[in-house]
Amino acid sequence: MREVFQQSLRDVQNRLVEIAELVEASIENATTAFSSSDASLAESVIDEGEQIERLANELDQQTIDILALQQPVASDLRLMVGALRMSASLERMADLAQHIAQLARYRYPESAIPKGLKKTFIRMGALDVEMAQKIVELLRTQNAAVIDEVRDLDDDLDELHAKVFEKVLSDRVAETPVGVVDATLASRYHERFGDHAVSVAKQMQFFLSGSTD
Repeated sequence: MREVFQQSLRDVQNRLVEIAELVEASIENATTAFSSSDASLAESVIDEGEQIERLANELDQQTIDILALQQPVASDLRLMVGALRMSASLERMADLAQHIAQLARYRYPESAIPKGLKKTFIRMGALDVEMAQKIVELLRTQNAAVIDEVRDLDDDLDELHAKVFEKVLSDRVAETPVGVVDATLASRYHERFGDHAVSVAKQMQFFLSGSTD
């Protein structure tokens, strides 16, 4: 029975990695579509969101079954509780990638990025992709050092988010209301993606140490 339980725990960890890998691909494609006005790529991101949602729901059900049948304690219990929370954050990250892709699709064949902000959004997208890659690494290796790397990347992302708001208040961008809306929404989506990545990192820290500090 113990071996069956341990295999169930490994399955949960493997499922988390699988979902995180799909989120990584989703945000990479979404940011590429956003910066290049690629409607086809944007559409693929939107379509693939259902698969991530399905896998997250299956993981949640598996985790609930383990909690009910096995009644884990100590680090095993932390993993189960953390898995439910990480699953929710990963699913939300996928949703945000879809939102970014939707902006690209809505504005096609025009760009959803106002003039003067292209470099900023390319950098924000690169940070989101790097954070997603770090989350995959963290879930796969459980290397605590990666947690601080995720937080550092989020700090950089927050700085860029603040700069976008400064820019949209400038005269040139403010002259185009649609551009203001697009820039504000896109920046918020990027920033929230990073926040949820930090949330996953905190849950992994809780699993590893019993603390989120």
